[in-house]
Amino acid sequence: MKILLDTHVWLWWLTEPERLPAGIQAALEDGENALYLSVVTSWEIAIKYAVGKLPLPEPPAAFVGARLLRDGLHTLHIEHRHALAVAELPLHHHDPFDRLLIAQARGESMVLATVDPKIKAYDLDLL
Repeated sequence: MKILLDTHVWLWWLTEPERLPAGIQAALEDGENALYLSVVTSWEIAIKYAVGKLPLPEPPAAFVGARLLRDGLHTLHIEHRHALAVAELPLHHHDPFDRLLIAQARGESMVLATVDPKIKAYDLDLL
């Protein structure tokens, strides 16, 4: 299974894995699954770090880069079709980062790992 990690799921997995539901935790630890981190997540982390809303032990470039390599995560790049697909989504959720992750998961036939209840209103596969 191809799993796209929502930003909070990835950060919790790294720093507070006990916050993750057991099903998500099991899926992340299953070596048969391919785990993807979107460039959207790097963008969100960079913005939140810069405005002081996300403390990290090191600057985002070092933090994200090192963990991508260490954990063998695949990178999901933002394509024009992903960004344009956001226009087709109902306005159940107004967070631009989450809306782009939803569009990417749908467009790439991925399962989105999230605990955000607002995302459940969309037509996509979720963990």
